[in-house]
Amino acid sequence: MTDDQIQSVKDDIAFMRALAAEGQKTPMLGGAIMVAAGLIFGLASIAHWALVVGVLRLDPTWGEAAVWLPAGVLFAIVLTVVIRRTERKPGARSPTNTATGAAWMGVGIAIFVMFLSYAAAAWQLRSEDVLATFPSVIFALYGAGWAVASAMTGKRWLWFIALGSWAMAPVLGYLAGQPWMYLVYGGALILLMSLPGLVLLRAEPAETV
Repeated sequence: MTDDQIQSVKDDIAFMRALAAEGQKTPMLGGAIMVAAGLIFGLASIAHWALVVGVLRLDPTWGEAAVWLPAGVLFAIVLTVVIRRTERKPGARSPTNTATGAAWMGVGIAIFVMFLSYAAAAWQLRSEDVLATFPSVIFALYGAGWAVASAMTGKRWLWFIALGSWAMAPVLGYLAGQPWMYLVYGGALILLMSLPGLVLLRAEPAETV
């Protein structure tokens, strides 16, 4: 290895250390999005469980759509509003928030693409059973998002949220096809998305620039 290559490696390490140091000082933004995602889809999943077990009585031909479609529309509205507000907060364009924002955007896009893939497979196979494993995939992706957030911000407790999300993925896979899966999924969304998001939200700067 030449001297220039060694210096390049040293510069890269110094840059990563600087990012890590800045991440520990810059509050992570976007907590409100996680609170909204956990609450909206968590409650929708609990409503789905209530529909499956007969507690919530809706026409089975459109009952699931009546639960999830409004949840998706509501989250899209909340997401648009929160993103606009977050962009005006101090530190919104810092390397830490740029990286974590990109990571979570990637998670969101991956979830949407996977949903389309699962829906296509269910259509081709003429079976909705394929969709039963989708919540497991969602939590595997959530774990990746929390892991990046932990690495960029230096907040070790977020790493435990990532581990909890990854642990939840096989649990949901094991419960696939059972009514209790929707109840566990809803509770996990609130516990592993809304609550950490609330902690991050409370640490965000309130003033705008």
